[in-house]
Amino acid sequence: MDCLTDTLWSTISGDIYPAIVGHPFLQGLTSGALSEEAFQYYLAQDSTYLAAFGRGLAILAARSDSPEGFMMFSEHARNTLIVEAALHREFLQGFSVFNEPPAWNDLSPNGLLYTSYLIRVARECPYHEAVAAFLPCYWIYRRVGEHLVVSGSPNALYQRWIDTYSGEAFGAVVREILDLVDSLSPTLPPRGVEHMRRHFRRTSELEYLFWEAAYTGQKWPFGVESQALAQ
Repeated sequence: MDCLTDTLWSTISGDIYPAIVGHPFLQGLTSGALSEEAFQYYLAQDSTYLAAFGRGLAILAARSDSPEGFMMFSEHARNTLIVEAALHREFLQGFSVFNEPPAWNDLSPNGLLYTSYLIRVARECPYHEAVAAFLPCYWIYRRVGEHLVVSGSPNALYQRWIDTYSGEAFGAVVREILDLVDSLSPTLPPRGVEHMRRHFRRTSELEYLFWEAAYTGQKWPFGVESQALAQ
């Protein structure tokens, strides 16, 4: 019998994940052809995304019914808000022009959709469903890192990004949440796996859309900035 994580992965292995690793943004990391403007855009957006993701992890920690889950999600939230944020600032400072991350309401349409979905699920859905919704951000990045590191990149900054997500430190973090997800199987309610699959697939699609937004430089259709609205 497949473990729960295998069951979840099977929902994206035939279409969403191949589309992600074949996306021109990620292909451009290994070829070196990705424009630095697109990578800057991605980093700035991802910095704001991670702030919301970290807060969502804190919600999962508070909702966990086991000491192990509470401690794991608390530590992951801390690392997301401190370690990952520092790493993104370091990446951004590698460019001659430093871009401050956008405010949450200045995220791209795809970015705001993704973060809003995560926070709503974390607050309103059963715990097991919320965990499934947060899993793709961990697991897809790990799989992508392992895939891209085989080819590497001629761009040192892109290679550093690849090394981060293919490295052992990030791999250990991903193994922690995979083990936690598999431990949920005995306690799942009827149709629990079906609901987890739905959220896992949806946020995997949102991972794809996040890279698509970076590649295209997605903007709001009418270009109204939050600063203008405050005047």
